Order: sequence, then C-alpha cells, then structure tokens
Amino acid sequence: MSNRLRQTWDLETVFPGGSASAEFDTFLKKLAADVEGLQQRVGGLQPPASAEQTAAFDPLFVDVQDVSARFRQAGAFVSCLSAQDQNDQKAGQLSARVGSIRARWQSVVATFDSVLQNTQDAVWTEWMERETVAPVAFNLSESRSQAREKMTPELESLALSLSVDGYQGWSSFYNTIVRHVRVKSEENGEIKQLSAAQAANKLGSTDPKQREDMGRSWEQAWTDVEDYCADTLNHLAGFRLSLYEKRGWENVLREPLEINRMSARTLDTMWQVITDNKPIFVEYLKRKAQLLNVERLGWHDVDAPIGASESKIEYDDAADLIVEQFRSFSPRMADFAQRAFDHNWIEAEDRAGKRPGGFCTALPLTKETRIFMTYSGTASNVSTLAHELGHGYHQHVMDELPTFSQRYAMNVAETASTFAEMIVADSLVRKAADEEERIVLLEDKIQRSIAFFMNIHARFLFETRFYEQRRAGLLTPQDLSELMTQAQEEAFCGVLGDYHPHFWASKLHFYNTGVPFYNFPYTFGYLFSTGIYAQAQREGSGFADKYDALLLDTGRMTVEQLASKHLGVDLTQPDFWQAAIDVSAADVRTFLDMTEAKVL
Repeated sequence: MSNRLRQTWDLETVFPGGSASAEFDTFLKKLAADVEGLQQRVGGLQPPASAEQTAAFDPLFVDVQDVSARFRQAGAFVSCLSAQDQNDQKAGQLSARVGSIRARWQSVVATFDSVLQNTQDAVWTEWMERETVAPVAFNLSESRSQAREKMTPELESLALSLSVDGYQGWSSFYNTIVRHVRVKSEENGEIKQLSAAQAANKLGSTDPKQREDMGRSWEQAWTDVEDYCADTLNHLAGFRLSLYEKRGWENVLREPLEINRMSARTLDTMWQVITDNKPIFVEYLKRKAQLLNVERLGWHDVDAPIGASESKIEYDDAADLIVEQFRSFSPRMADFAQRAFDHNWIEAEDRAGKRPGGFCTALPLTKETRIFMTYSGTASNVSTLAHELGHGYHQHVMDELPTFSQRYAMNVAETASTFAEMIVADSLVRKAADEEERIVLLEDKIQRSIAFFMNIHARFLFETRFYEQRRAGLLTPQDLSELMTQAQEEAFCGVLGDYHPHFWASKLHFYNTGVPFYNFPYTFGYLFSTGIYAQAQREGSGFADKYDALLLDTGRMTVEQLASKHLGVDLTQPDFWQAAIDVSAADVRTFLDMTEAKVL
C-alpha cells in the first residue's frame, strides 16, 4: 500500500514561519497589549450593587473569554514547536514569552475573580440567571468560590509573577535536561546514542535481551542526570507547598481535586475498589512471566509483547482502521478523524529530536487540533493514535460553546480519549487473524488496565508521600528513588522482580505545572470511559448522541453531577467502579483461559 498520508503536521496554517513567525510575533504583541488594556479596565471595577448594574459586565465577559481563547491558541502553537524539535531554542524563548504575558493575564483574572467574589449573594443569584450569563453561570460560580479560598488579588498576582522565573522556570529547566539525555543502544554491533523519545519506544521491544539492555541503559541515563532532576522536582514542590501554606491549604490534594472537579470521597472510593480487585491482575502478571519464560517480570517486561514477533501496522492502515471503527460508533467521530488525517493535523514521524510521549492540543481560534506522537507501527501505537484523536473529538464537540464552558478537566479529558482507544483496541482483537494473534492483542489491551490500576497508582502513592516528606526539607536523589521503588512495590503487590527507581526522573508528568498530581485523572478517565463504553455496547448506535451530550457538559459540571445526569450513577459509591473493573477483569479471565495450555 502506498503511503498517501503525511506523518508530519502542518503548523504553517496556524502561524507561518515556525518559531521565526512574524505573524505570531504580531499576535503576541497584540495579546500583550490587550492584556494591559483589560488590566486597566478590571483594576477600577467595583462589584455590581444591583441586578441592573450587572448588564454593564457583559462586554467584559466577552473580552475576557476572547483573550483566554487566544492564550490557548498561543500556548498550543509553542507546545507544538517545542515538541517537534527539542533543539529549537527559539521555541523555548517563545514559550517563556507566552508565560510572561500569561502571568500578567493571570493577575487580571485574579482581580476579575475578586470582583465576582465580593458581589453580594442576592445580586449574584439574579446575575447568574440572566439569559446572556446563564450558559457560563457554573464556570463563573466556580471562579467565585475558588477566589474565596485564595490570597488577596495583590498577593495572588505577586505569586503568579514570581512563578515565571521560579515555578514555571523549573518546569522549563526539566525540558532542557530531557533535551540533553542520551541513552546508549547497541544495534548490530553498532553503538548509538538515542534521544529519550527514541529510547522510550525500544523499552517494549519483542527481543528480551534488547529490552533488558535498553532498560539498563535507560536507568543509567536518568541516573546520570539525577542531581538536576532532583533539584528541579524539589523546587517545584517547594514552590507549590509555600503557595498552599500562604493560602491556608493543608491538603496537597486540594488543588488537583478542585481542578478535576471531583471530591476526595470519589477518589478514595475509586482507589479502594481498585486495590480490592488487584489479585486477578496479579494473576495476569504471573501468567505473563510464565509466557515470557522468566521467574518474575521486570519493570520493562510489564509492557513487553508476549508474541515472538509483532506484526507492524502501516500508518495509513492504522488511519483506515481508526476511521472505520469510529464510524461503527459515530459518523461524526469518524468524519472528525478523517479530517485530522487529511489536513495534516498529526505529527507521527519516528525521528530524532522529538520529545517523548504524545498529546493533543486545541487551537480554538481556528477550531482545529494538533496531535503529537511517535508512530513505529505497533498495536500500542495504533491505540495511542486513537486515544489522541479521542481528545481531539472531545474538543471538536465543544467548539461552539462559550470559552468559559470549554474548560474541561483532565479526568474527563482522559475519559473521551480512552473511550476512543477502547473502540479501536476491541476491533483489533476481533479482527485477529488467528488465536495466537488474538492472545497478543488481548494482552496488549490488558496492559492498559495494568498501567491505570498499578503504574498510575504507584505514581500517585509516590507523589503523595513525596509531598509529605518535602514539607520537612529537600529530598536527595537516593531518597526519591527509594520512595519510588516502595510505591512501585506496593502498587504492583510485590509481584515484579525489579523496578524502575528513577521513574521519578524520567516521567515528564511529575514536572508539569499546569496539573498537579498528573496521575489519578488517568485512572478515573479509564474507568469512567469503561463504564460509558459498556453502556454504549448495550444501547448500540443510538448512544452516540448521548455520548456527545455528555462531552458537552464536561466543562460545566462536577464529575459527580455528570455521572448522575448522563449515566444515573453515584461515583462516591463503589458500585460503578466495581462494574467498570469487572469489564477489565473479564478480559484477564479470558486471557488466562486462552493461555492455560501454553504453561502446562
């Protein structure tokens, strides 16, 4: 089959010229000027004293949302530039420039929120009921509530300003560290120095020796930079803890739970149900060790394919498969994916210089998205591509909503992406040529459960304990590695033969300043989407409209409200979570049955 699809994205239609774009330079200058103008307008505002006075705020709401959308556009563009070429220093400068303007913008937002905060309750109630305001009433009320829990606008503005070269600066420094990481690899007697992104793709090799060698080289590469990573992580956490202290926040989970619009009770219930159900997944890991002819799996064996060889799936074939399977659920979803492929919205080329991982980012001004990943032809790559397209479709559904109502949290974002991934993963299993291939593909699907129930749990345990200890002072690299190993042992129920002590250094998510505790939302999204997927299978094609309606509400409800309205379930109780885990457990039981004869 000829390669008809381009595997590099088109950023020229966003801002021509890449990091040297004159158009983007003009865009940022205008954005900075508008932020300054809004700062002057908001600075002299007084809360409305009556319902009649609230009408004067309508133009301000329009302008605030407009600037917010432009920041998303700018942030998405510079993220794409940095990801596609980690050696693009101009992209780093642009990122810092956007961050500096955003700090001033956040100061405007803090002042704006204080006006909302100080509005009398009676006036507020009438204000939110006005026809022009009602569509964003949830979001404005959320901002008002959060403002009441923070410092004064002046102190919040100061903290945000200092964060540019402090908090945000440390996060940017981590990107610099990663850019210089080189992982030694031997191929056909030749020693190569791989980037972190290239090496990450080889950790799941079908060759056990290559996997072992690469795992050892990977660990060594991060050991070599452990001092830099430890300094960075310590100072990121220190800044966050100091800010929480000034706000009077004692629980480090307060902000991530607030960002994800979920309660601590929901989070605790989810983790407890997962913990109670881990024995069946431990059985899977033991069976996988038998199939790989090892006494116990090592850390890098967990994601390894069990087949002697893994057939490669061409990028064009993956695109056709994804569009076809999306169409079986929703023509709208399929049409969106086809548009993304046809208009070069996806950066998938396997080349040096790219950052590790994958993401989907929204361009609200042009109502487009861009997807980043490194595609090497594995079934896992196909699932990742579907996953990121699921993110894109989520944004596509919300494109016509007010900007305020498009701000959905990470946990429900991961719901849409994982739902899309499930559609494709199931189709791969069904389309398997024979039983051997079906086993391999089913095992690849089960790996996601292990990732969300065990790997992500280890990250959550590590980060929770790290913050507890960080209150008392700096942690050494050795302290961090010990904490990480302990968390991995607990999360995997001690079933592995070795672990990844420097995972805290190699995982970008720990250094993300936008979403603290960049871990449990993944598990929530996986299980929430599993429940939705089960309902979609029961209801058939008619569920597509209900699914779109659920996505539309993700930016204007708590997750508990969302689940109650669209699924009729209570997330604070174990029933929903148990039913979702039962779906994954059924896959494991099928796998155990299919492979039993292989280990007798």
